[in-house]
Amino acid sequence: MFSRAEYDRRIALARDAMASSGADLLLADSGELLAWLTGYTVSETMYRAAFLPREGEAWFCLRALDEAPCREKSWITDVVGFADTDEAHSAVAASIRDHGFGRARIALDTNSYSMSAATFMRLQALLPEATFVPMPGLSDSLRWVKSEEEIAVLAQASEIADKAMAEIARQAEPGMTTRDAAAIASGVFLREGADTGEVGPVVKASGSHEFLHGVFKTEAIEEGDVLHVELIPRVGNYGARMMRPIVVGKPSDALAAAAEKLVELQDQQIAAMKPGAITSDVDAIMRKGVLDAGLRPVYDNVTAYTLGLYTRTPRTSDFSGTFLPTSDWPLEEGMVFHLYATAQGLGFSETVVVGKQGGIRLTKSPRVIMRVTV
Repeated sequence: MFSRAEYDRRIALARDAMASSGADLLLADSGELLAWLTGYTVSETMYRAAFLPREGEAWFCLRALDEAPCREKSWITDVVGFADTDEAHSAVAASIRDHGFGRARIALDTNSYSMSAATFMRLQALLPEATFVPMPGLSDSLRWVKSEEEIAVLAQASEIADKAMAEIARQAEPGMTTRDAAAIASGVFLREGADTGEVGPVVKASGSHEFLHGVFKTEAIEEGDVLHVELIPRVGNYGARMMRPIVVGKPSDALAAAAEKLVELQDQQIAAMKPGAITSDVDAIMRKGVLDAGLRPVYDNVTAYTLGLYTRTPRTSDFSGTFLPTSDWPLEEGMVFHLYATAQGLGFSETVVVGKQGGIRLTKSPRVIMRVTV
């Protein structure tokens, strides 16, 4: 999916981070970092890791059954497989010793969901002469700024989201169920080249914003109902996201006014997403604007979070970079976010990349309440 020059860029970034901590070897075990750095990722059915020395060739150590797909997908040629009858941590540690790094300074991300306390202690016991260098959050921070190649893939995923949303709106009618809407989106995803047919939350909206993570169930929409649709297509594990409300019949004047205000505030946020902008300032545009307009009594959730790679992980959203009142870090060109606004039973969201002059929407669906004719 990516050029060798793109992987060389990533390798250089990882080695720069290693140099800053004086590490000789980087142990990569989070699903996203494995995909980003090597081109191949696999679930942690048995512990596995890839290794990047500051000097010399990288290697991958994983279950022997996964050797063939690893060789096919990755630029790494040194792939060490171990049998299911072997103990995975022992095999990984042996590969470190065999490659001459048994006494090295080994960098690892202590925030990685694969680096459990048990795994860390086991590796320490198996490699008593090595020094482990904690680099918490490295798996995420290396990937924050996207390259042109990555943004192009995110644009493909965004286009699939646009097509699926348009198709749901085209087929929507009174009596349609949430399951019907999800099936339409899933079919578009698979036909258009998404990795899977996983759709995202498709629920009947209720209350202010509590529906965002509503439990998926079969509900029919009738006149006056709002169908909340969030689409999360992935291409090459890169995920775009978009939310829109679909109303059966004519929306009330109050609902239409609320939608107009949310989109207006979101446009202001997008315009403010320039390199160097402080995230809390961008967040305040939506948070303060919604409260001042009386659209919500409180606004205590994030207004944006990081987008990029999504692999087989315990988390469904990447909150390593969020827009909150406490966020004090600057935006950089090439960062990509899921920017979202919710109130009054409405949800609008976009996939947005930070450009030189401000944010650029990768999702391009009309930003209005979609209507179902009764």
